[in-house]
Order: sequence, then C-alpha cells, then structure tokens
Amino acid sequence: MLGERIKKLRKQKKLTLEALAGKELSKGMLSLIENNKANPSMESLSYIAKRLDVDVSDLLDAVSSEELRGILEKAEKIYNDDGQKTANKYKQLIELIEPLWDVIPQGYEAARLLEIYSYSLWKEKKANWLESSETAANMFDQLNISSNRASIAIFWVNQKFLEHKYDEALTIFLQERKIIETTFAYIDPLTRLDLDYHEAILHFAVGNSQSAIRIMENAIQFSKEKKVFYRIDDLYRLAACEGMLSRDDKKKNFYLEKLKQYGEFADNQFSIYFYKLFYIMDLISEEKEYEKALEEIDQLLSDSDTIEFYDPWFTLEKGKACYYLGRNEEALFLLNKVVIPDVHHPFDLSILYVVDTFKALCQRKLGDKQAASQTMEQAYANYSLLPSTPFKEFTMEVYGEIKR
Repeated sequence: MLGERIKKLRKQKKLTLEALAGKELSKGMLSLIENNKANPSMESLSYIAKRLDVDVSDLLDAVSSEELRGILEKAEKIYNDDGQKTANKYKQLIELIEPLWDVIPQGYEAARLLEIYSYSLWKEKKANWLESSETAANMFDQLNISSNRASIAIFWVNQKFLEHKYDEALTIFLQERKIIETTFAYIDPLTRLDLDYHEAILHFAVGNSQSAIRIMENAIQFSKEKKVFYRIDDLYRLAACEGMLSRDDKKKNFYLEKLKQYGEFADNQFSIYFYKLFYIMDLISEEKEYEKALEEIDQLLSDSDTIEFYDPWFTLEKGKACYYLGRNEEALFLLNKVVIPDVHHPFDLSILYVVDTFKALCQRKLGDKQAASQTMEQAYANYSLLPSTPFKEFTMEVYGEIKR
C-alpha cells in the first residue's frame, strides 16, 4: 500500500522520518501516512516524491496488480460474509480500501474495489459514496464489463426505491438501462435478467401493470430459452403476487405451482415458504378454513428451519385467522407482535399494512372504539400512497365503517 511503499523507499535511502518530513510535513503526519492512517494530498505526495528523488507516478504506479488482487480478495471475503464476526464489515472495508482512493490505477480489481467502497460508504451514511460509485461505473464502462455496471445502476435506483419514490426510481432506471444498452454491444444473460426483473418490479410499483407483466413474462421466457434459471424464483414470486393482487387466480396458482416445483428441485427454502404463505392466505381469505390455517401456521412457527424473515407474515395470518374465529383478544395480541420487515415494494407493503386494519377490527369488537378509530387512521395513511390492491380496498371499506 502507499504508506508502506513510502516507508520502504525512505529506509532504502536511509532517511529518518524527520529527514523525509523536512519543513513541509510534520514527523507525526508522515508517520500516519506511512502507517496508512492518513492519506496525503497530491501536494504532499509531490513533496514526498521530490524528497525521495522519485516521480509521483512512481509512487502511484507502485500499486501492483498482485497487490490489488490480494486486497480485492480480502475485501470480497469481508463483503460477502454475513456472519457475526463481521458486524462492522463496512467500516473494515472503508479502512481497507480508502488509502487506495488517490492512487488506485485502472483495471478490474481497482473498479471492483471502488464499487465495494461506494457500497460501504453508503451503508455507513458517508456523503461521498456517489463519487466513488460514479468513478467505478466509468471504469466498468471503459473495461466493457456490463454486469458490474448494471449492478451499480441498480444500486443508484435503489436509493430512491428505499425512500418509496417509485416514479423517480423508474425514471433513473430507464435512463441507466438505455445508457448500458447503448454502451455495451453484448449484455450477458444474467445481467439481462437482473435488468428485466428490476424493471418489472418498478413498473408494478408505479402501477404500470401491463408494462410490468410484459417485461416479466418476456424475462421468464428468455430464462427458459437460454436455460438460465437465475432470477426464475424471483420472477415466479413476482408473477404469483401479481396474480393474487389482480385477482387472477389462474395465473396465481400456475406460478405458485411453478415456484413450488423450483423450490423442491433446487432445495430453495425461501421459495417453499413463500408457497406455504400463499397457501395459508388462501385458506383464510378464500376457503375460510381458519382452524386448518392455524394448524399450518403453528407447525411453521414451531419449526426451527422456518426462515426468520417469514415470522411476521405467518404471525399476521395467525392473527387474521383468530379474528375470524372470534378470538379477538388473542388476535390483537398476535397482531401487536407483528413488526414490518425491511421490505419496500408496494406489493409487500400492501399485504403487511393490513395488520393495522385487523387491529382496528379487533379493537372495535372488544369495545374500544377510540383505539379502533386511531388505528384506522394509521392504516389509511399507510395505504394512501400505494396503488390499488384488494388489501387497500378492504382497508378503505373498514375505514369507512369505523369512521361512520
């Protein structure tokens, strides 16, 4: 790294810290630079190079490909490790990559390091994440690597998506996709599916269902033709959810069955539990089989293999089943336990926000009309910015009843 190279050259020339620092730098600052705890400005770097009797380019170019590969390997290991040992992994990544910012050369390793660096800065809420992200994007453009370039574009789009600014997110996405498709003569199938999947999500989010369905179904067909099943489970889930929300039971059941088959074939637990969730939702909303739904839910909630992400969804359904069975106190207790997970798509939010509607129904049954009215105000506010779905329509009906 830069500091180590400066130290190595200083020792080769048999200079002390004080001798190299001279009048322009403090001995303490030079020590920080050599230990990679501070980054020299270009002015300071030029001064150090002059004192060492080398060109600045010699210092900058001294980051070898081998060194970069080693740093990238370490960065990837930290970045892809979700274990408890790397709870502060983004801070670790910033500390690892930041000293290279002013001296990093061109090449894939450099671009990928800057990409990871920008993600880490964003996670740590550092204001300068966009600069390194744009630099990485430009480098991937020059290197003709569409996959990483697309990942960065999707990352930019997600900033607006996470703020629920769906229209802005779609606008940015369409602009970036046009740039990518213009810049790259060839886009690999995985990247194409990534772009299609995210575009479909965004069109659904703003209520452009026809465009979303066209893109989604084309992506599923493309996946089959290329025999590339990347994103196929995500596309099946999206299609099944759209079928439910548009009240197209034939489509919903078709894609749920496809998802179940995929989950069993690929041993994909996330897909299997999604299928089970929709099965339970049908037991409650369509078949009115509340006791059977409770049996299914209790088995899932007691199973240690159940993915933690699904706990709030199953608890919500259990609360709904208890409400319909007239067990209002138990239902309200369960509904109060539901914590909305970290999801941001209107489809997911529409399903989850109904928790307040059922809370209000329980409160009304238990005679607490004031609490029911206040809870429905929250439910109304939650749904106000979401597109129309059966859950929103149900909430608006209950809102009218309780407010009368």
